Amino acid sequence: MTTSALVADTSLAFSARGPLSDAVLSRLTGRDGAEGPDAIALAADAVATASDVVRDDDIQLALFLLYSSAYGSLPALDAGLEWDPHLLTARRILEDAFERSVRESVPMPELPEPTVDAVGRALFALAAADTGPSLSRYFARKATREQAEEMLVQRSVYTLREADPHSWAIPRLTGRAKAAMVEIQSDEYGGGRPHRVHAVLFANAMRAAGLDATYGAYIDDVPALTLASFNMMSMFGLNRRLLGAIVGHLAAFEMTSSIPCKLYADGLRRLDFDQDVVEYFDEHIEADAVHEQIAARDLAGGLAEDRPDLLADIMFGAAACLTVDGWSGAHMLDAWAAGESSLRASARS
Repeated sequence: MTTSALVADTSLAFSARGPLSDAVLSRLTGRDGAEGPDAIALAADAVATASDVVRDDDIQLALFLLYSSAYGSLPALDAGLEWDPHLLTARRILEDAFERSVRESVPMPELPEPTVDAVGRALFALAAADTGPSLSRYFARKATREQAEEMLVQRSVYTLREADPHSWAIPRLTGRAKAAMVEIQSDEYGGGRPHRVHAVLFANAMRAAGLDATYGAYIDDVPALTLASFNMMSMFGLNRRLLGAIVGHLAAFEMTSSIPCKLYADGLRRLDFDQDVVEYFDEHIEADAVHEQIAARDLAGGLAEDRPDLLADIMFGAAACLTVDGWSGAHMLDAWAAGESSLRASARS
């Protein structure tokens, strides 16, 4: 009996976007048994022919599936294939190209001294210098109800798994950086209260807005860039060599959350959404204002001081967070300015 026979339900709410993601999907759901297309060859070909790895639908969906196998976020994927050597080799090919593309595209800030104070100040300066188009400001004043629903759909890829990509770092940290990470993540997971887990609050918000809160329900609808944003977090978190990058990413993520969440909450109230929808964003206004200090100084600064060799990747991870999230926000704003949907297809049934 193959391990795929242990999968009770191989149905998924989305489809492949090309030969590579089709091969990965077929293998992980046991659709083709042990046979089927060569994912390694297809990964190499996809990388060689892609004009933009970050925005390539086939590559980003394939990476999303391979990472989902590690998270266990899609029960239809065979758990027995999480460490399949063939799929891991394909994943490494895609990761190498993806990381290279991100590093080439993200402007690197000047490196500060590896001290708590210097790193903290540098991260706050980096966040303050991020002056691109503001999705949250537009949302507060102008977004329509349909655009609000699109925003929830776009965010669902990460936020229904909120905090999980960063938590891969916990066993790799020590001392004050580890303590700071656990303090932040404990709040993200509800501080021991299951109903206050942030992913649960977001699922409640989606349901209250009339959307499907099942993980993966809108994968067909989101563009490659949305998958890439989550895939980047997963890549940073799952690879021990990128410990600095996932710490820097979390620092920037927390430092740019509180004020935008207030603006999202303002916009949702303006559009008369129920409090169950708004509550997720209200929760983050105060929590992330506290988290940003812990993340910038105790976590990122503490890690840089203890491990100066990770300083460059800490700053890279922070810059990558701001840059890629900026691309995603610009995509949505450009689509809406043109009177179009930011989704690949309508999220409404």
